[in-house]
Amino acid sequence: MDVPQDLKYTEEHEWILLEDDIATVGVTDYAQSELGDVVFVELPHVGDLVQQMEPFGTIEAVKTVSDLFAPLSGDVVEVNTLLEENSNLINEDPYGEGWILKIKISDPLEAENLMTAEDYEKLIA
Repeated sequence: MDVPQDLKYTEEHEWILLEDDIATVGVTDYAQSELGDVVFVELPHVGDLVQQMEPFGTIEAVKTVSDLFAPLSGDVVEVNTLLEENSNLINEDPYGEGWILKIKISDPLEAENLMTAEDYEKLIA
């Protein structure tokens, strides 16, 4: 499984890339492989407020439907609208074109609750 070292992770298998006060969020390579073919992603709206470790949407695969959890609290500033027409981008490129949303974080200290790549590798081992 691909686990980029420059990202942070949640136990629910979301990844986060922090750039100043903007967090890009997606699901991990492990998560997409466990889900199977992703057929639909329920996205929040720009301007929605998300809370750390609270559901913000769902991801539907052939096998199952799972909640998506916000790694950090803040305002949704962008969603990946490409997923509306091509949700399998999550399977094809989970750390690139398959990103889900961007959050303007409200509390940078919440990032201390996230896992490092090494911690995440142990979780999925």
